[in-house]
Amino acid sequence: MNRIPAPFLRDVALGLVFFTRLPLPVFDFRGRKLADAIWAAPLAGLAVAVIGALTYAVAARLGLASGPAAALALAATVLATGALHEDGLSDVADGFGGGRDRERKLEIMRDSRIGAYGAAALALSLLLRWNALAEIHGGWSMLAALVAAHGASRGLLGAFMHRLPPARSDGLSAGAGSVSRQTAIAGAGLGALVLLPLGLGGLVAAAILLGFVFATFTALCRRQIGGQTGDTAGALQQLAEIAVLLVASVTLS
Repeated sequence: MNRIPAPFLRDVALGLVFFTRLPLPVFDFRGRKLADAIWAAPLAGLAVAVIGALTYAVAARLGLASGPAAALALAATVLATGALHEDGLSDVADGFGGGRDRERKLEIMRDSRIGAYGAAALALSLLLRWNALAEIHGGWSMLAALVAAHGASRGLLGAFMHRLPPARSDGLSAGAGSVSRQTAIAGAGLGALVLLPLGLGGLVAAAILLGFVFATFTALCRRQIGGQTGDTAGALQQLAEIAVLLVASVTLS
C-alpha cells in the first residue's frame, strides 16, 4: 500500500479514487474521509475532462464529424467515472418522481432497478450534453468546455454536503463525514476558477446558472427527503454539468 505524506496529495488521490475508475495504486489515506477531501473533487473532474477531450481529438483526427466525435467524448467521460453521477441522477428521478413520502422516496432511491422517471432523466441528460458538445468545434474549445463543466459541477458538491444534513443515518453520504465551511468554500472557489476558459461572459453566465441550479436543487432535496444522499450529490453534478455545457455551446461554438 502506497503512503502519501502530504495532505494535499492525499486529498487529490482520494478524489481520484472516489470520483473516477482510473487504474490507480492502492493508497493509505490515514483515516482521511471524503468530506475532508471533497474540495479536490474539481481536480478529479479535470482528469475526466482531459480523457474526454483526448477522445474527441483522436476522433476528429480520424475524420469523424463533430456529432460522432462529441458522442465518443461523452462516452469516454461516462466510462472514466463508471457512470457514478448518472446513476445518482436516475435514482433521484425515480425516488422523487415515484415516492409518495420521504421514506418511500429514500427506499426507491436505494433500489438498483431503474424506472421510467430514471430512464427519462438519464436519456435527457445524455441528449442535452451530447447536443451541447456537438456545437463545439476544435480540440482546444472542447477541452475548455469539458474542463469548465466537469470541474465546476464537482466544485458544488462540498457546499451541497455542507448545507444539507445526511438524509439517512447510514449510506455513502453519512459515512463520508461532515464537510466544513472552509472545505466547502475551497471546493467552490476551485470550481469557479475552472470556468475561466469560457471567457468573462461565459464565466458570469455559468456562475449565475450554477447558482440557480444549486439553490433550486438544494431546496428541492430539503423538501423531498429532508437532506442529501450520495445519489442527490450525483444528480446535482449532472444538472450542473449540463448547465455549464449549455453555456459553453454558446460561448465556444
